[in-house]
Amino acid sequence: MALTGKQRLYLRGLAHHRKPVVTLGASGFTAAVQAEIDQALNHHELLKIKILSGDRQDRHQVLDRICQATTAEAVQEIGRIAVIYRPAAEPRIRLPD
Repeated sequence: MALTGKQRLYLRGLAHHRKPVVTLGASGFTAAVQAEIDQALNHHELLKIKILSGDRQDRHQVLDRICQATTAEAVQEIGRIAVIYRPAAEPRIRLPD
């Protein structure tokens, strides 16, 4: 699923006021963190993640690993905060066309 620019913009607006649900620390992206992200995506669909360790390139690689492992789509990445989206079985967020 590839998001269009209009859809990304819409999701960024929805995510703006949300607080990070998951924080990745020094231990990085573990199986437990993956399970927590999966559960949060099932419940919220749109998720803010705080990635504390590493430089910009390391954080970008971690975000890519998260998206591949959870089949989510990266919406935005600013500094240490990333936003990902994965529609639920019955989507609650209606994306614009």
